[in-house]
Amino acid sequence: MGGFKSSYLYSVLNNKCPRCRKGNLFVSSNAYKLSQLTAMNETCPSCGQPTEIEVGFYYGTGYVSYGITVAFSVATLVAWWVLIGFSLDDNRFFWWMGSNAVLMIIMQPLFMRLSRTLWLSWFVSYEKDCKKLDTSS
Repeated sequence: MGGFKSSYLYSVLNNKCPRCRKGNLFVSSNAYKLSQLTAMNETCPSCGQPTEIEVGFYYGTGYVSYGITVAFSVATLVAWWVLIGFSLDDNRFFWWMGSNAVLMIIMQPLFMRLSRTLWLSWFVSYEKDCKKLDTSS
């Protein structure tokens, strides 16, 4: 596997292990299966990289998720402004706020997973020819 499928962007957007960029980080590939929303494999099925480096490791993902939702809101604001526009004579701004809120609620499971994947990828380096880690100890 090479090229596009081993790129950083592909691996993050598809919730792949940051070390090998092959194994799935989450137990279920469906982010909307809410009972397993944040259920992660203990180790990467492909290379054995632990997914929780230390206790409480994922507390920092709140900041990442906040940044993602702010970026999403700015993007929808710009899109609304370009496509529909804003006016002081009507309630278009409030329609955008409501639409944006509904979209963020719908997208929240994806944002949560993306923030966890990004957070882990900032602490675990990619190894092109990584070997399976011995996690028996």
